[in-house]
Amino acid sequence: MSTYQGIRGLKVRDYTTNPDNPLEGQVWYNASTNVAKYEIPNVVASWRTQTSLNSGRYYLAASNAGPSAALIAFGGSDGSNRGYTEQWNGSTWTEKADLGTARQALAGAGTSTSALGFGGNPNTGATEEWSGSAWSEVADLNTARNALGGIGESKESALAFGGTPPGGLSVTETWNGTSWAETNNLNTAREWLAGAGTATAGLGFGGAPPTTGKTESWNGTSWTEVADLNLARNYLAGAGTQTAALGFGGYTPPNNQETETETWNGTSWAETGDLNQGRYGLAGGGSNLSALAIGGYTTTAVASVEEFNATTPVGAWSTTTAMNTARYNIGNTGVYNAALGFGGRAPSIANNETWNGSTWTEVNDLNTARHSFLGGSGTTTSALAMGGENGGYTNKVEEWNGTCFSETTDLNTTRGEGGGSGASAESALAFSGTSSSYTAMKSETESWNGSTWTEVADVNTARFQGVSGLGRTNTAALWVAGRNAPGGFLANTEQYNGTSWSEKNDINTARVNAAGQTGSSTSAFIAGGNPPYTGKTEDWNGVSWQETSDLNTSRGSGAGGAAADVTQGLVYGGYTGTAATTATEEWSSTSKSIKTISTD
Repeated sequence: MSTYQGIRGLKVRDYTTNPDNPLEGQVWYNASTNVAKYEIPNVVASWRTQTSLNSGRYYLAASNAGPSAALIAFGGSDGSNRGYTEQWNGSTWTEKADLGTARQALAGAGTSTSALGFGGNPNTGATEEWSGSAWSEVADLNTARNALGGIGESKESALAFGGTPPGGLSVTETWNGTSWAETNNLNTAREWLAGAGTATAGLGFGGAPPTTGKTESWNGTSWTEVADLNLARNYLAGAGTQTAALGFGGYTPPNNQETETETWNGTSWAETGDLNQGRYGLAGGGSNLSALAIGGYTTTAVASVEEFNATTPVGAWSTTTAMNTARYNIGNTGVYNAALGFGGRAPSIANNETWNGSTWTEVNDLNTARHSFLGGSGTTTSALAMGGENGGYTNKVEEWNGTCFSETTDLNTTRGEGGGSGASAESALAFSGTSSSYTAMKSETESWNGSTWTEVADVNTARFQGVSGLGRTNTAALWVAGRNAPGGFLANTEQYNGTSWSEKNDINTARVNAAGQTGSSTSAFIAGGNPPYTGKTEDWNGVSWQETSDLNTSRGSGAGGAAADVTQGLVYGGYTGTAATTATEEWSSTSKSIKTISTD
């Protein structure tokens, strides 16, 4: 008989309490509660916005058998039928050779290097195979149709089922690499259905008319009815296998673009994390654990793409040692275990504290008390305090050498409440902000080389009270959120590449004064902000923002922050809505839960 020690190489040890840092796979016995326990990571199933298609379109197809990090999307319509083909490498879409016959409402099968496209509108049986670089015509379907389902592992093996005209069809055909052959029909005739799996083990689900959730399983010879989708719909997409599939998006009458996502375990459908954008007429590919939702239609053709991850780690905040001095609109720089918090209010103060990963220590003050800086630049041994406010806005800059601040060259543009980034006191970027609320907002960006400030490309949207800079160099930064009109709060994200600013995907919750300096231009998080005062946290992967676990203490008004990337970070100080706070919290992008082994 197998034993736990034989399987895991560990004995089940007794503890009076739970161990501080259990090993992966470890089981232990809690002698105080008389139960066996183990620890697992906290995860959630979710969709995240990815890089968009180059050409937005609907009623397109995809090579649905490949992994979500490598597939092609082809055909579709943007008001006109298109033959466009785009290849996905996990981060970007690249235009490739067009289909020979431009069309919409076609089906696809295969991978990014061996695919098949068949059927479509204008109504056709035309079939084309993809070699990895070009399309070539091969034998037509026996029954010309569009709005059909398609699955298969390559250009040598595929299944076509359902479609129209006239009405919904039940016709099923198999492809052997040379020709199509008719085989046993679907039990329920329909069009605009989705599928998952291979030519010998597949799944067909959804469709119309009427709108249905019916699901059928294909064993290579015949179809068998199995459990229905929870939400009946058509124009949806699918991914995965016969026993582990995903169905997402779609349309329900009278005019609903659905976000609904369901996962199939071989027996039944269960609801899981929804798409961020409701849509129909989309394409899909990948597995039930990692899938891509591509293009589609809302009120127009969309280019947006979302990626599904069934095991997205859930991050968590933990409260740690508080600052010595409560304050907000703090200057901040550093990383999660070595940070600096300087200045702030109210009133304007010069206090400076350093964090060593466990405690805050008061060190030498700023020369000029102030608050609302242009973010921060650098480390606990080499940093800049840029601009700010103390009764009036200033262009003063002070350099921190690990021991004390000293005044250095002023900014060219007087301002505060803007953004900043940088690696050290010798390399920094200062951008946007204001010198008089809404009447003197700034778009200027200045780059620092250790001795002089040089004006470079302006931000696209002048604003203030954004996240006080995200970035670890003077050539790569983010400028996020803020305000530029009374009562208006922005969700804008702009990214600097060393030459110019470009607009990127917005944050999910518009706000001002979230904690700054929390990561790089490609891996970061924002936390807190106002109004209202919030603990909302979002993380950035270089493409999009995703909501994650909230701060324990809701706060805004310029809380300090420090992080190298999204994996670990620190937030400190800020304003809770009633008072300045000393609260400090540590961020981890992963978290775990302890479970009890049932003996029932």
